[in-house]
Amino acid sequence: MIEGKIIKYYREKAKLTQKELGGGICSITHLSKIERGLTECSTETIEHIANRLGIDIEIELGKLYKIKDLLDRWHEVMIKEALPEVEAIKNELENAPLIHISTYKHFYKLLKIRYELIHYHFDKAEDIIHDLQKIEFHLSDYEKNLLKQLRGMYYIAKSDYVKAIDTLKTIKQNEYNHPEYYYHLAVSYHNLNSQIMCYHYAEKALHYFKKSNNFLKVIDTEMLMLIQLQFDQHHDFNETVKQYVTLIESCVICNAIRRKSKLLHNLAFFYYVRKDYQKASELYKESCSLKNKKSSEYLLSFEGYIRCSYEAGLLSKAKLIQLTKEGLSVAVELQQNTFRILFNLLLYLIKGQHDQYYRYLYEEGLPYYRKYGFVYLIQRSEKELFHYYHENNEVEKALDIAYLSFSGEDSVPIETRRNNE
Repeated sequence: MIEGKIIKYYREKAKLTQKELGGGICSITHLSKIERGLTECSTETIEHIANRLGIDIEIELGKLYKIKDLLDRWHEVMIKEALPEVEAIKNELENAPLIHISTYKHFYKLLKIRYELIHYHFDKAEDIIHDLQKIEFHLSDYEKNLLKQLRGMYYIAKSDYVKAIDTLKTIKQNEYNHPEYYYHLAVSYHNLNSQIMCYHYAEKALHYFKKSNNFLKVIDTEMLMLIQLQFDQHHDFNETVKQYVTLIESCVICNAIRRKSKLLHNLAFFYYVRKDYQKASELYKESCSLKNKKSSEYLLSFEGYIRCSYEAGLLSKAKLIQLTKEGLSVAVELQQNTFRILFNLLLYLIKGQHDQYYRYLYEEGLPYYRKYGFVYLIQRSEKELFHYYHENNEVEKALDIAYLSFSGEDSVPIETRRNNE
């Protein structure tokens, strides 16, 4: 009997005892059973109790029934990243105290995780995740799988793609008909340089996003798929550039500035791989101009801009060092260890301290990349170190790098990796 929960909530809010509230209406025992939903009672009794509490029970019931629709809508607009409506619904839910006595209180907490992730409040998201894991046995099957998806999203936000995949792959499709998580799997596989798996899950996600008219996510997914095609040695360079331009134009039409910055970054990397460092530098710089300077996304493009400017000789040594120190400072402030390592390596490189560069890469960079499965950085580092040790006649180290590179250690399927943390 849901009316009983409403009565109990407002009685406790009014700081009334059961004796004070029920006096002249019903016994303490009867009121206690009403509040716990253990008995039926007349409409007249409920009305008398509600009047004493100063509430209209029908209005309160309407508020309670509205909560599920409101939560579903909040979930939908967060997926579509309709941020103004996200905030509006959040405020409405915060002014709906009955949510905490409803059967959807856990669903509300789950969606709060997503809200905190959207706003990069990772510590807050982690706290809610831990709280819900303690009571996971109280969650419905749907809620348990939603928690897995949100944990996967949290790991992606923290750049722990191995954990993200391990978590997302445990979602039970027969209990959770929400294909959005395919996109998160695709993102994780992309960051671990697994093109086939990334493309596979991106196709599944794209079908869902098109069906649900989620145009922004369609752009995201097509961008992800386009990146995978770049690794195809038979791809047509000019055609790929045209596809990028088309997606960038779509971002302009949708006013999707963040997505435009990502596309510019990816196109810059496309030119970087072809060693067109001047064009890559221009695109990285444009991408940086659209990003928050205190974010990992900015650091990613900023590092690319500095590296390409160095390779193309576009900036003075002093300017390159200044910019690299700025990036390093932000990386330390944000506790972004990946970028701390990358900017330290850039400093050694720009200063011409080659021995220190390779020592740091061997002792700090490569072990870190291997620990977190950054396949592209692993492969790039192994190649650099092998050539360095080979040219310096450090045969043992060169063979060690070659053995690790060709033993297949970094190509073990993600789901079979063990986490050593």
